[in-house]
Amino acid sequence: MLVELKPALRYPSASMGLATLDIARLPENNGRVVVKLTGKLSMETVAGFLRELRAVDAEKLVLDMSGLSFVDSAGVGALVQIFVHRRGKSQKFALARLTPQGMAVMQVAGLHKLLPQFPTVEEACQ
Repeated sequence: MLVELKPALRYPSASMGLATLDIARLPENNGRVVVKLTGKLSMETVAGFLRELRAVDAEKLVLDMSGLSFVDSAGVGALVQIFVHRRGKSQKFALARLTPQGMAVMQVAGLHKLLPQFPTVEEACQ
């Protein structure tokens, strides 16, 4: 007897909708680039995130995280990849304005000590 197997859960489910991430690059200022992220940094959006941010060639890259509504483990992994990529090129990287959920994810992942984090974009740019 043949039984057709169906996935128990589809990701994302219809009720979750599609995850989106808007990446807004602000004009470069003294070798510093600020990128404002809005939406979800998750499994569905990390490929575009990595493609966009690996191409940023500036002395310092600051990510304004205040517009993120959700960060999952794939998003955390992507942040680490960008950090390592930039460190390999002797370029700086910082996170600014993390949401409470973003701070909790960084804490649980143990990245609050590895990835530089600042309460404001201005402090991160210094």
